[in-house]
Amino acid sequence: MHPILRYALSSLCCIAVFSFQPLAAQSAAPLRVGIVGLVHGHVHGFLEESRYSPQIEIVGIAEPDRQLLSTAAARYGFESSELFTSLDEMLAKAHPQAVLVYTNTYDHRSVVETCARRGVHVIMEKPLAVSLQDALAMEKAARGAKIHVLVNYETSWYPSNHAAYDLVHTGALGEIRKVVVHDGHSGPKEIGVQPEFLAWLTDPKLNGAGALFDFGCYGADLMTWLMDGQRPETVTAVTHQIKPQIYPRVDDEATIILTYPHAQAIIQASWNWPFDRKDMEVYGQTGYAITVKRNDLRLRRAGDQNEQQIAARPIPAPYDNELADLRAVILEEAKEDSLSSLETNVTVTEVLDAARRSAASGKTIRLPASR
Repeated sequence: MHPILRYALSSLCCIAVFSFQPLAAQSAAPLRVGIVGLVHGHVHGFLEESRYSPQIEIVGIAEPDRQLLSTAAARYGFESSELFTSLDEMLAKAHPQAVLVYTNTYDHRSVVETCARRGVHVIMEKPLAVSLQDALAMEKAARGAKIHVLVNYETSWYPSNHAAYDLVHTGALGEIRKVVVHDGHSGPKEIGVQPEFLAWLTDPKLNGAGALFDFGCYGADLMTWLMDGQRPETVTAVTHQIKPQIYPRVDDEATIILTYPHAQAIIQASWNWPFDRKDMEVYGQTGYAITVKRNDLRLRRAGDQNEQQIAARPIPAPYDNELADLRAVILEEAKEDSLSSLETNVTVTEVLDAARRSAASGKTIRLPASR
Protein backbone atom coordinates (compact mmCIF):
# COMPACT_ATOMS: atom_id res chain seq x y z
CA MET A 1 0.00 0.00 0.00
CA HIS A 2 1.12 3.57 -0.59
CA PRO A 3 3.27 4.59 2.39
CA ILE A 4 1.13 7.60 3.26
CA LEU A 5 -2.19 7.60 1.47
CA ARG A 6 -5.06 5.23 2.28
CA TYR A 7 -8.49 5.56 0.82
CA ALA A 8 -11.52 3.98 2.45
CA LEU A 9 -15.19 3.76 1.65
CA SER A 10 -17.39 5.54 4.18
CA SER A 11 -21.02 4.67 4.98
CA LEU A 12 -22.02 7.37 2.49
CA CYS A 13 -20.01 5.64 -0.25
CA CYS A 14 -17.59 8.52 -0.51
CA ILE A 15 -13.85 8.13 -0.67
CA ALA A 16 -12.20 9.39 2.51
CA VAL A 17 -8.59 9.64 3.63
CA PHE A 18 -7.41 7.94 6.81
CA SER A 19 -5.22 9.93 9.13
CA PHE A 20 -1.50 9.43 8.76
CA GLN A 21 1.71 10.28 10.53
CA PRO A 22 3.60 13.04 8.72
CA LEU A 23 7.22 12.50 7.82
CA ALA A 24 9.94 14.64 9.27
CA ALA A 25 10.12 18.12 7.82
CA GLN A 26 11.75 18.04 4.43
CA SER A 27 15.31 19.14 4.02
CA ALA A 28 15.72 22.62 2.58
CA ALA A 29 18.48 21.41 0.26
CA PRO A 30 17.33 20.39 -3.22
CA LEU A 31 17.97 16.89 -4.48
CA ARG A 32 20.91 16.84 -6.89
CA VAL A 33 19.83 14.94 -10.01
CA GLY A 34 21.30 14.04 -13.35
CA ILE A 35 19.42 13.34 -16.55
CA VAL A 36 20.51 10.22 -18.42
CA GLY A 37 19.38 10.07 -22.03
CA LEU A 38 17.34 12.39 -24.22
CA VAL A 39 15.76 9.83 -26.55
CA HIS A 40 12.62 9.20 -24.47
CA GLY A 41 9.99 11.79 -25.31
CA HIS A 42 8.85 12.08 -21.69
CA VAL A 43 12.07 13.91 -20.86
CA HIS A 44 10.65 17.06 -22.43
CA GLY A 45 7.55 17.03 -20.27
CA PHE A 46 9.73 16.60 -17.21
CA LEU A 47 12.08 19.43 -18.13
CA GLU A 48 9.26 21.78 -19.05
CA GLU A 49 7.55 21.19 -15.71
CA SER A 50 10.50 20.71 -13.36
CA ARG A 51 13.57 22.44 -14.83
CA TYR A 52 13.44 25.10 -12.13
CA SER A 53 11.66 23.20 -9.38
CA PRO A 54 12.99 24.16 -5.92
CA GLN A 55 12.90 20.48 -4.99
CA ILE A 56 15.73 19.55 -7.32
CA GLU A 57 18.93 20.84 -8.86
CA ILE A 58 19.75 19.38 -12.27
CA VAL A 59 23.53 19.10 -12.18
CA GLY A 60 24.19 17.33 -15.46
CA ILE A 61 22.83 15.66 -18.59
CA ALA A 62 24.43 12.58 -20.13
CA GLU A 63 23.54 11.79 -23.76
CA PRO A 64 25.90 10.39 -26.43
CA ASP A 65 24.10 12.21 -29.27
CA ARG A 66 25.72 15.65 -29.37
CA GLN A 67 22.92 17.11 -31.48
CA LEU A 68 20.31 16.14 -28.89
CA LEU A 69 22.51 17.64 -26.17
CA SER A 70 22.89 20.89 -28.10
CA THR A 71 19.15 21.12 -28.78
CA ALA A 72 18.29 20.51 -25.12
CA ALA A 73 20.83 23.10 -23.97
CA ALA A 74 19.32 25.75 -26.25
CA ARG A 75 15.73 24.84 -25.40
CA TYR A 76 16.09 24.59 -21.61
CA GLY A 77 19.03 26.86 -20.87
CA PHE A 78 21.71 24.40 -19.77
CA GLU A 79 25.34 25.45 -19.65
CA SER A 80 27.97 23.56 -21.62
CA SER A 81 29.59 22.52 -18.32
CA GLU A 82 26.41 20.60 -17.49
CA LEU A 83 26.48 18.53 -20.70
CA PHE A 84 28.22 15.17 -20.99
CA THR A 85 28.39 12.49 -23.67
CA SER A 86 29.32 9.84 -21.08
CA LEU A 87 27.35 8.71 -18.03
CA ASP A 88 30.56 7.85 -16.16
CA GLU A 89 31.91 11.34 -16.76
CA MET A 90 28.68 12.98 -15.63
CA LEU A 91 28.63 10.92 -12.42
CA ALA A 92 32.31 11.67 -11.71
CA LYS A 93 32.12 15.41 -12.35
CA ALA A 94 28.55 16.44 -11.48
CA HIS A 95 28.06 14.18 -8.43
CA PRO A 96 24.27 13.69 -8.59
CA GLN A 97 22.50 11.93 -5.73
CA ALA A 98 20.08 10.35 -8.20
CA VAL A 99 19.57 10.10 -11.93
CA LEU A 100 16.39 10.22 -13.99
CA VAL A 101 16.65 7.88 -16.95
CA TYR A 102 15.25 8.71 -20.39
CA THR A 103 17.14 6.20 -22.52
CA ASN A 104 15.70 3.30 -24.47
CA THR A 105 14.61 0.40 -22.26
CA TYR A 106 17.48 -1.89 -23.32
CA ASP A 107 20.00 0.57 -21.81
CA HIS A 108 18.36 0.57 -18.38
CA ARG A 109 20.53 -2.30 -17.18
CA SER A 110 23.83 -0.61 -18.04
CA VAL A 111 22.66 2.64 -16.42
CA VAL A 112 21.69 0.90 -13.17
CA GLU A 113 24.93 -1.11 -13.03
CA THR A 114 27.00 2.03 -13.68
CA CYS A 115 25.14 4.05 -11.06
CA ALA A 116 25.32 1.20 -8.55
CA ARG A 117 29.12 1.27 -8.70
CA ARG A 118 28.98 4.90 -7.53
CA GLY A 119 26.09 4.59 -5.07
CA VAL A 120 23.75 6.78 -7.13
CA HIS A 121 19.98 6.17 -6.96
CA VAL A 122 17.96 5.65 -10.14
CA ILE A 123 14.42 6.36 -11.33
CA MET A 124 13.51 5.42 -14.88
CA GLU A 125 10.57 5.63 -17.20
CA LYS A 126 8.60 2.40 -17.44
CA PRO A 127 9.15 -0.46 -18.02
CA LEU A 128 12.10 -1.67 -15.96
CA ALA A 129 13.77 -3.92 -18.52
CA VAL A 130 13.50 -5.74 -21.83
CA SER A 131 14.05 -9.17 -20.22
CA LEU A 132 13.85 -10.97 -16.90
CA GLN A 133 17.59 -11.62 -17.13
CA ASP A 134 18.26 -7.88 -17.24
CA ALA A 135 15.77 -7.19 -14.44
CA LEU A 136 17.44 -9.73 -12.15
CA ALA A 137 20.88 -8.29 -12.93
CA MET A 138 19.61 -4.81 -12.04
CA GLU A 139 18.10 -6.13 -8.82
CA LYS A 140 21.43 -7.74 -7.86
CA ALA A 141 23.35 -4.54 -8.58
CA ALA A 142 20.90 -2.36 -6.66
CA ARG A 143 20.78 -4.63 -3.62
CA GLY A 144 24.55 -4.94 -3.53
CA ALA A 145 25.05 -1.18 -3.66
CA LYS A 146 22.06 -0.40 -1.43
CA ILE A 147 20.61 2.06 -3.93
CA HIS A 148 16.98 2.74 -4.74
CA VAL A 149 15.85 1.82 -8.24
CA LEU A 150 12.35 3.10 -8.98
CA VAL A 151 10.18 2.90 -12.08
CA ASN A 152 7.89 5.76 -13.05
CA TYR A 153 4.42 5.08 -14.44
CA GLU A 154 1.95 7.87 -15.13
CA THR A 155 -0.77 5.74 -13.54
CA SER A 156 1.09 5.55 -10.22
CA TRP A 157 -0.08 9.09 -9.54
CA TYR A 158 -3.78 8.59 -10.41
CA PRO A 159 -6.01 9.12 -7.35
CA SER A 160 -8.59 6.85 -9.00
CA ASN A 161 -6.18 3.90 -8.94
CA HIS A 162 -5.32 4.45 -5.28
CA ALA A 163 -9.01 4.66 -4.43
CA ALA A 164 -9.70 1.37 -6.22
CA TYR A 165 -6.81 -0.27 -4.40
CA ASP A 166 -8.12 0.76 -1.02
CA LEU A 167 -11.66 -0.32 -1.81
CA VAL A 168 -10.18 -3.77 -2.40
CA HIS A 169 -8.01 -3.74 0.69
CA THR A 170 -10.72 -2.50 3.03
CA GLY A 171 -12.96 -5.34 1.85
CA ALA A 172 -15.50 -3.06 0.20
CA LEU A 173 -15.53 -5.14 -3.01
CA GLY A 174 -14.80 -8.58 -1.60
CA GLU A 175 -11.92 -10.72 -2.81
CA ILE A 176 -10.66 -9.87 -6.31
CA ARG A 177 -11.98 -12.13 -9.04
CA LYS A 178 -11.16 -10.27 -12.27
CA VAL A 179 -9.22 -7.16 -13.26
CA VAL A 180 -9.29 -5.67 -16.77
CA VAL A 181 -6.78 -2.98 -17.66
CA HIS A 182 -6.82 -0.89 -20.86
CA ASP A 183 -3.81 1.20 -21.85
CA GLY A 184 -2.55 2.81 -25.02
CA HIS A 185 -3.26 5.25 -27.81
CA SER A 186 -3.56 5.26 -31.59
CA GLY A 187 0.15 4.57 -32.06
CA PRO A 188 3.46 6.40 -31.48
CA LYS A 189 3.80 7.48 -35.11
CA GLU A 190 0.14 8.49 -35.26
CA ILE A 191 0.45 10.76 -32.21
CA GLY A 192 3.68 12.31 -33.52
CA VAL A 193 6.39 11.25 -31.08
CA GLN A 194 9.90 12.56 -31.69
CA PRO A 195 11.98 10.70 -34.35
CA GLU A 196 14.55 9.54 -31.80
CA PHE A 197 11.72 8.18 -29.61
CA LEU A 198 9.95 6.41 -32.47
CA ALA A 199 13.20 4.78 -33.62
CA TRP A 200 13.68 2.73 -30.47
CA LEU A 201 9.99 2.20 -29.62
CA THR A 202 9.71 0.22 -32.85
CA ASP A 203 12.94 -1.74 -32.33
CA PRO A 204 12.31 -5.17 -30.71
CA LYS A 205 15.77 -5.20 -29.10
CA LEU A 206 15.63 -1.70 -27.62
CA ASN A 207 11.97 -1.77 -26.53
CA GLY A 208 11.55 -5.49 -25.89
CA ALA A 209 8.46 -5.58 -28.14
CA GLY A 210 5.91 -3.04 -29.35
CA ALA A 211 2.63 -2.31 -27.58
CA LEU A 212 3.14 -5.48 -25.52
CA PHE A 213 5.94 -3.88 -23.50
CA ASP A 214 5.09 -0.21 -24.05
CA PHE A 215 1.60 -0.51 -22.57
CA GLY A 216 1.35 -4.05 -21.21
CA CYS A 217 3.64 -2.99 -18.38
CA TYR A 218 0.93 -0.71 -16.91
CA GLY A 219 -1.51 -3.54 -16.36
CA ALA A 220 1.15 -5.90 -15.02
CA ASP A 221 2.25 -3.21 -12.56
CA LEU A 222 -1.28 -2.44 -11.36
CA MET A 223 -2.23 -6.11 -11.00
CA THR A 224 0.93 -6.97 -9.06
CA TRP A 225 0.15 -4.05 -6.74
CA LEU A 226 -3.48 -5.04 -6.28
CA MET A 227 -2.39 -8.61 -5.51
CA ASP A 228 0.16 -7.44 -2.91
CA GLY A 229 3.10 -8.66 -4.94
CA GLN A 230 1.74 -12.10 -5.74
CA ARG A 231 3.12 -13.53 -8.98
CA PRO A 232 0.64 -15.10 -11.41
CA GLU A 233 0.60 -18.83 -11.98
CA THR A 234 0.26 -18.59 -15.77
CA VAL A 235 0.74 -16.04 -18.51
CA THR A 236 -0.95 -16.25 -21.92
CA ALA A 237 -0.56 -13.60 -24.60
CA VAL A 238 -1.69 -12.89 -28.12
CA THR A 239 -0.08 -10.17 -30.22
CA HIS A 240 -0.99 -8.77 -33.61
CA GLN A 241 0.45 -6.52 -36.28
CA ILE A 242 -2.65 -4.69 -37.44
CA LYS A 243 -0.49 -2.01 -39.08
CA PRO A 244 2.56 -3.87 -40.44
CA GLN A 245 3.12 -1.11 -42.97
CA ILE A 246 3.83 1.25 -40.05
CA TYR A 247 5.23 -1.18 -37.47
CA PRO A 248 6.85 -4.02 -39.45
CA ARG A 249 9.18 -5.17 -36.63
CA VAL A 250 6.98 -5.14 -33.53
CA ASP A 251 3.42 -5.83 -32.43
CA ASP A 252 0.91 -2.97 -32.24
CA GLU A 253 -1.83 -4.93 -30.45
CA ALA A 254 -1.47 -7.21 -27.42
CA THR A 255 -3.67 -9.01 -24.92
CA ILE A 256 -2.23 -10.71 -21.85
CA ILE A 257 -4.18 -13.05 -19.54
CA LEU A 258 -2.81 -13.74 -16.07
CA THR A 259 -4.21 -16.41 -13.78
CA TYR A 260 -3.99 -16.59 -10.00
CA PRO A 261 -5.53 -19.23 -7.70
CA HIS A 262 -8.79 -17.26 -7.40
CA ALA A 263 -8.49 -14.41 -9.90
CA GLN A 264 -7.72 -13.44 -13.48
CA ALA A 265 -6.31 -10.32 -15.08
CA ILE A 266 -6.85 -9.27 -18.68
CA ILE A 267 -4.35 -6.67 -19.86
CA GLN A 268 -5.21 -4.94 -23.12
CA ALA A 269 -2.30 -2.99 -24.58
CA SER A 270 -2.77 -1.24 -27.89
CA TRP A 271 -1.43 1.19 -30.43
CA ASN A 272 -4.86 1.04 -32.07
CA TRP A 273 -7.23 2.70 -29.63
CA PRO A 274 -9.23 5.52 -31.26
CA PHE A 275 -8.39 7.68 -28.22
CA ASP A 276 -5.76 7.71 -25.50
CA ARG A 277 -6.81 5.64 -22.50
CA LYS A 278 -5.51 4.41 -19.17
CA ASP A 279 -8.29 2.85 -17.14
CA MET A 280 -8.95 -0.20 -15.02
CA GLU A 281 -11.90 -2.37 -13.99
CA VAL A 282 -11.70 -4.23 -10.68
CA TYR A 283 -14.35 -6.86 -9.98
CA GLY A 284 -14.64 -8.45 -6.55
CA GLN A 285 -17.03 -10.97 -5.05
CA THR A 286 -19.42 -8.26 -3.86
CA GLY A 287 -18.83 -5.20 -6.00
CA TYR A 288 -16.81 -3.46 -8.66
CA ALA A 289 -14.85 -0.25 -9.18
CA ILE A 290 -14.03 1.15 -12.61
CA THR A 291 -11.58 4.00 -12.82
CA VAL A 292 -12.54 6.97 -14.98
CA LYS A 293 -9.37 8.74 -16.07
CA ARG A 294 -7.25 10.15 -13.25
CA ASN A 295 -9.74 11.26 -10.67
CA ASP A 296 -13.07 9.43 -10.71
CA LEU A 297 -14.54 5.99 -10.07
CA ARG A 298 -17.68 4.20 -11.10
CA LEU A 299 -18.74 2.07 -8.16
CA ARG A 300 -21.36 -0.52 -7.33
CA ARG A 301 -21.52 -2.86 -4.32
CA ALA A 302 -23.85 -5.60 -3.19
CA GLY A 303 -27.14 -4.01 -2.19
CA ASP A 304 -26.73 -0.95 -4.39
CA GLN A 305 -29.57 -0.49 -6.84
CA ASN A 306 -27.46 1.56 -9.24
CA GLU A 307 -23.90 2.37 -10.11
CA GLN A 308 -22.62 5.72 -8.90
CA GLN A 309 -19.69 7.88 -9.96
CA ILE A 310 -17.44 9.13 -7.19
CA ALA A 311 -14.53 11.56 -7.11
CA ALA A 312 -11.37 10.20 -5.50
CA ARG A 313 -9.58 12.45 -3.07
CA PRO A 314 -6.27 13.91 -4.28
CA ILE A 315 -3.08 12.17 -3.21
CA PRO A 316 -1.41 14.48 -0.67
CA ALA A 317 2.03 15.89 -1.39
CA PRO A 318 4.80 14.84 -1.48
CA TYR A 319 3.44 11.49 -2.71
CA ASP A 320 1.48 12.74 -5.67
CA ASN A 321 4.16 12.77 -8.36
CA GLU A 322 7.36 11.09 -9.47
CA LEU A 323 9.76 13.81 -8.39
CA ALA A 324 8.32 14.46 -4.94
CA ASP A 325 8.19 10.74 -4.23
CA LEU A 326 11.80 10.24 -5.30
CA ARG A 327 12.93 13.12 -3.12
CA ALA A 328 11.05 11.79 -0.10
CA VAL A 329 12.53 8.30 -0.53
CA ILE A 330 16.11 9.54 -0.82
CA LEU A 331 16.22 12.55 1.50
CA GLU A 332 13.52 11.64 4.02
CA GLU A 333 14.01 7.87 4.03
CA ALA A 334 10.35 7.37 3.16
CA LYS A 335 9.19 3.88 2.25
CA GLU A 336 9.13 3.18 -1.48
CA ASP A 337 5.73 3.15 -3.12
CA SER A 338 5.15 -0.44 -4.24
CA LEU A 339 3.88 0.63 -7.68
CA SER A 340 7.32 2.05 -8.39
CA SER A 341 9.44 -0.40 -6.43
CA LEU A 342 12.11 -2.62 -7.90
CA GLU A 343 10.54 -5.71 -6.34
CA THR A 344 7.19 -5.09 -8.04
CA ASN A 345 8.82 -4.26 -11.34
CA VAL A 346 10.96 -7.38 -11.46
CA THR A 347 7.64 -9.25 -11.35
CA VAL A 348 6.27 -6.94 -14.07
CA THR A 349 9.26 -7.83 -16.25
CA GLU A 350 8.81 -11.52 -15.54
CA VAL A 351 5.20 -11.22 -16.75
CA LEU A 352 6.19 -9.31 -19.91
CA ASP A 353 9.02 -11.72 -20.68
CA ALA A 354 6.63 -14.67 -20.34
CA ALA A 355 3.99 -12.87 -22.43
CA ARG A 356 6.46 -12.35 -25.24
CA ARG A 357 7.36 -16.07 -25.18
CA SER A 358 3.69 -17.04 -25.04
CA ALA A 359 2.81 -14.89 -28.05
CA ALA A 360 5.73 -16.31 -30.03
CA SER A 361 4.97 -19.94 -29.20
CA GLY A 362 1.17 -19.83 -29.04
CA LYS A 363 1.35 -21.55 -25.66
CA THR A 364 0.49 -20.65 -22.09
CA ILE A 365 3.60 -20.10 -19.95
CA ARG A 366 3.49 -21.47 -16.41
CA LEU A 367 5.75 -19.47 -14.11
CA PRO A 368 8.05 -21.37 -11.76
CA ALA A 369 7.14 -21.38 -8.08
CA SER A 370 10.02 -18.97 -7.43
CA ARG A 371 12.52 -17.04 -9.47
